Amino acid sequence: MLQLSTRAQKLEASATLAMAAKAKELKSKGVDVISFSTGEPDFDTPENIKKACIASLQRGFTKYTPTPGIPELRAAICEKLKRDNNIIYDPSQIVVSCGAKQALYNVFMALLNPGDEVIVPAPYWVSYPEQIKLCDGVPVIVETQKENNFSLQAGEFERAITAKTKMLVLCSPSNPTGAAYTKEDLSAIMDVAIKHNVAVLSDEIYEHLLYDNFTFVSPASLSTAAQEITIVINGVSKAYAMTGWRMGYAAGPKHLIDKVSSLQSQQSSNITSFVQEACVEALNGPQDEVEKMRKTFSKRRDLILSLLRDIPEIECATPQGAFYVFPCIGAYLGKKTESGASIHTSDELAEYLLEEAHIATVSGDAFGAQNYLRLSYACAEEKIVEGVRRLKTALLHLK
Repeated sequence: MLQLSTRAQKLEASATLAMAAKAKELKSKGVDVISFSTGEPDFDTPENIKKACIASLQRGFTKYTPTPGIPELRAAICEKLKRDNNIIYDPSQIVVSCGAKQALYNVFMALLNPGDEVIVPAPYWVSYPEQIKLCDGVPVIVETQKENNFSLQAGEFERAITAKTKMLVLCSPSNPTGAAYTKEDLSAIMDVAIKHNVAVLSDEIYEHLLYDNFTFVSPASLSTAAQEITIVINGVSKAYAMTGWRMGYAAGPKHLIDKVSSLQSQQSSNITSFVQEACVEALNGPQDEVEKMRKTFSKRRDLILSLLRDIPEIECATPQGAFYVFPCIGAYLGKKTESGASIHTSDELAEYLLEEAHIATVSGDAFGAQNYLRLSYACAEEKIVEGVRRLKTALLHLK
């Protein structure tokens, strides 16, 4: 048997993708599964973007491009950052990667040395700790409080800093909670980061999915000093319903971005050529469809919250953005199924819900938060209604 590396042996699979795979397997057997597991809009990619891709293919734009992306796309990203976030970047400060996930990994690889600590507020997206460990860094998990809307407070951040602290990871709006940071909270956090010279990796992939007139703020926009220590991660997957197109990007200090580009040149080179021209259209073209999708997600959020809060002993904060709810299901742990099996963890509860109620959720354990489930409302309203009905029935059958 081949001997696996220590790195590979300590790696855990993505819980969200694992649950999605289990749901698809059941569906392939004819089971009617309603999936709340995957963070993927159910909308089609807007027509103008698809047409731009087709035109690119028909022109024969199918060859290699510069590793960090074609000049037109990097210029479009700079214009977007100026227009939407009031941040000025040069195209040389942009690297386009195969999704925001690769952009994140590239930055960790370029910044982390063995033993460097990265502060990760919990609940967190499942891939942050695993990517940090793959890069020989040490994830330092800081639990946030629900009374603070699961947002890291400046004092919590400063108390977690040690001589080994290299980075802080922020995600706003958050996966899995949907919580978003106010300008005041971000300013306090960035003051601490600047004081201790801690890099801030700002995952802004859900930036356009905000509700109730909440205003998005990028930490890089707060000051020149803040921009110098911030790496912005974003892409087109969530806002433009382009998950399968695989375009994300990093924007940051030029000396770092140069190394990220060199790193990517040895990994994957450029992303698909004709996808890049489609992404130029996404960023530069009409934004009407983005707003339509945002309004639809807002309605779905209100619907799923009303249904969840009708389930006895379920608590659920109102998310300001993204398309997830993160209900507390602790009252149902420690109970037994009708067959007598005990449910001790949210992992076990998620398995029970898939097998018995045929709904796919993701355990809060995967996000560093016991007693919770993550449900994505990136699905049709009728599926939300039926899915939560099944959830309620299955929970009330526990004894």
